[in-house]
Amino acid sequence: MSDSPLLIPTRTLPEGKIFTRSFTGRFRNLRLLGAGFLALLFFGTSWINWNGHQAVLWDLETRQFHVFGTTFWPQDFMLLSFAMIIGALLLFAVTMVAGRVWCGYACPQSVWTWAFMWAENITEGDRNQRMKLQQAPWGANKLFKRSSKHLLWIVMSLATGIAFVGYFVPVRELVHNLAQLEWLSSSAIWVAIVASLTYVNAGWVREKVCVHMCPYARFQSVMFDRNTLVIAYDAARGDTRGSRKKIDDHKALGLGDCIDCYMCVQVCPTGIDIRDGLQMDCIGCAACIDACDDVMDKMGYERGLVSYTSEAALAGEPQKILRPRLLGYGAIIAVMLAALFMSLNARELVDLSVVKDRSVIYRHTSDGNILNVYRLKVTNKTQQPARYTLQLHNAQGLSLSREHQFTLKAGEIYDFPVTVKMPSSLHQAAGMIHFDFELVNDSTPLLPNREAANFMYPAQ
Repeated sequence: MSDSPLLIPTRTLPEGKIFTRSFTGRFRNLRLLGAGFLALLFFGTSWINWNGHQAVLWDLETRQFHVFGTTFWPQDFMLLSFAMIIGALLLFAVTMVAGRVWCGYACPQSVWTWAFMWAENITEGDRNQRMKLQQAPWGANKLFKRSSKHLLWIVMSLATGIAFVGYFVPVRELVHNLAQLEWLSSSAIWVAIVASLTYVNAGWVREKVCVHMCPYARFQSVMFDRNTLVIAYDAARGDTRGSRKKIDDHKALGLGDCIDCYMCVQVCPTGIDIRDGLQMDCIGCAACIDACDDVMDKMGYERGLVSYTSEAALAGEPQKILRPRLLGYGAIIAVMLAALFMSLNARELVDLSVVKDRSVIYRHTSDGNILNVYRLKVTNKTQQPARYTLQLHNAQGLSLSREHQFTLKAGEIYDFPVTVKMPSSLHQAAGMIHFDFELVNDSTPLLPNREAANFMYPAQ
């Protein structure tokens, strides 16, 4: 079958399988650049060491989340919630301005689908060859090509599974264990699960995830307005469609610039015809723009028959960049970013909790002093060892029964009893004294951590 764009009006075989065509263009290059950068981050970040340990590690076993020089604990979950909300609002704002640019250029489903399509192309050939192979009877050639494709898919899926699980289990340890054929461990099972999902999603399901499973496609219309940048076909310029020779004066023939070659359909990963108007299935990848621009160049026509534009621009209206809703998104994002940075700056690097011993409210000593017993738990939330000294603040005559100085390793938790005493000369009537336990980090000039407590005593 010829590769001429004028001779291939169909995009699928009868069973509906989409066969995408190879193409080149500026937006493809931009997508490759962005996807390559994201893939480098995904596969490479877990291999970076920072202060003697993995730079990014979500250690579920110890419930410690290391992000370069900072360690987050379950108590910091609110910060993660803040970051996720900011990310969602940022996605809404970007969608309002540039449409589904996330889906087309950065969504893992799209990036991995394009990667798997590349593997399909180098093993089975371009679109026409794959269509012929699909219809051909099984033989040595078809078996070899299909086996090569699936083998490459499996290798890519396993690499993805290892990289993903490597953010929750030390990646060097994970790779070593897999190399030692320890395939029945929980980590290996998770690698197999993630690899299987990748294989199915990017290899078999592909566009069905975007069209039928992804909720983003369903509510994107809520974020669009007349000035949102979308990929659209200029019907006023392109219609009436029809094939012609390059030397023909298509205007004299009553034809528009669209030669009805179906190239925009053949390169689309979701198999839609962009000329039918804006559709939920469009992921904004701009493959149709690259394909159409290439055809326009060959025909000697102006580029832009399919382009990034807006409903307002197509109607001849001036483009509005700053809109009230966009300004609202920006204001909310700015406020939440400021709150997040303030929370990060105020985040305590040591956690101090105090629980009073309720089995015995107070005790008397032989010399008439009153004792209260507390249970303290100190967590070093930094990535370096630190030495601490426990003191009393606003003690009002209270004192520790003994000195408490200790050193904690990075991430170490120290649980210990503390006795506070009141001299017999202080108390008269029964009552309570409010004071603070104060934990001083002797290793840094940071402000001490304080935790409120109550001292109970009886009448003399």
